[in-house]
Amino acid sequence: RSPTVTGVQTCALPICGVIRVRVVRRFAESAVMRILNLVENATAKKTKTERFITRFAKIYTPAVIAAAALLAIVPPLVTGADWTVWVRRSFVFLVTSCPCALVISIPLSYFAGIGKASANGILFKGTTYLELLRNIETVAFDKTGTLTRGFFTVTGILPAALSEDALLEAAAYAESESTHPIARSIVNAFGNPIERGRISGIHEVAGQGILAVFDGKRLAVGNDRLLIAEGIAFEPSARPGTVVYVALDGRFGGTIVVGDRLKSDSAAAIAALKGCGVRRTALVTGDNRATAEAFASELGISEVYCELLPDRKVEVVETLIQEKAGPGAVVFVGDGINDAPVLARADIGVAMGGAGSEAAIEAADIVILKDEPSKIAEAIRIARRTDGIVRQNVIFSLAGKAVFLILGMLGLTGMWQAVFADVGIMLIAVLNAMRILR
Repeated sequence: RSPTVTGVQTCALPICGVIRVRVVRRFAESAVMRILNLVENATAKKTKTERFITRFAKIYTPAVIAAAALLAIVPPLVTGADWTVWVRRSFVFLVTSCPCALVISIPLSYFAGIGKASANGILFKGTTYLELLRNIETVAFDKTGTLTRGFFTVTGILPAALSEDALLEAAAYAESESTHPIARSIVNAFGNPIERGRISGIHEVAGQGILAVFDGKRLAVGNDRLLIAEGIAFEPSARPGTVVYVALDGRFGGTIVVGDRLKSDSAAAIAALKGCGVRRTALVTGDNRATAEAFASELGISEVYCELLPDRKVEVVETLIQEKAGPGAVVFVGDGINDAPVLARADIGVAMGGAGSEAAIEAADIVILKDEPSKIAEAIRIARRTDGIVRQNVIFSLAGKAVFLILGMLGLTGMWQAVFADVGIMLIAVLNAMRILR
């Protein structure tokens, strides 16, 4: 009988093999621990408002202490008034002026915003990005794995010099050592075991495809740029989907079309972003123009940038940043390792954390755990809600302090009113901040 393992069903069948497990990382380096660290360290980067409040408190505190001292000393010395009255007023002034409401409620508002976002599967790497996200001008998306499911299937086989079976077989052998989703879909469509002796010399050409030797003949499988580089005449395909051209021994063998499906909430995500006031949406992808434009048209995305390598994606995002009409941020949303440079370059990088690569998650500023594009609009709403409450607390705290300070200087309030002006206003501001969680 097989041994009992927690979380694994056992059976009475005899053990007929050995499973070897190799641990490649420590638990401290696991995805779970990295996500926990993101949550714990999310408040390390302070927003402009938080930095302003910190600087304000450093100046405000000694200033009001000096003002209270002058209030206690100057009137009795100048007018001969009763020292007891003015010392009491100075104490009331000093208690009233305590900046606790600002210093506590403002960071707490941002903490509550990050907590609310985390509860909804959105991780912010710092309160800075919560503040930036309130004002978005442009959102650019990668396609595969971001707006689409990332599960490819062969949707068309268009033979030329090769038959359908021979065309699919040649492509499957070329893609047999690749882990790319498109490659796996072709191998799965072939469905037969790969005889390693028939394929050799596999060489991947970055951004183009694969070159290999198949049954002693030179095999090229990839996009149009690969066949053009090899000097092979071919018939371009305008069918929507990812087009894979196959050439064997210098002759064009045919075309395989691989398709992907949109995520269920992708269209709703684009509509929600436009509802949030996002001025521009863009699709930034390595796919061919026909595929990119078909997806963009279905989703309602206004701009398309296609057939891009990772470095060109960075250039496109830099162009979008330069073309900003105002102070709004440019957001890039991606999931793959090739998206990491763009995520780092954008004003705000958003990574799909469920199926996204480790490099993308590391480079991004915001991580969406459930791979739902619609969470971006939700994050914007939380950011704007947080910003609104922060502004309310700043105005309420400063205005309340000003009123009670003036009344205290005039002798119209006592110590009980001063305590309310300090602790009471602080508690009201804190309770207001907690509304973000509801």
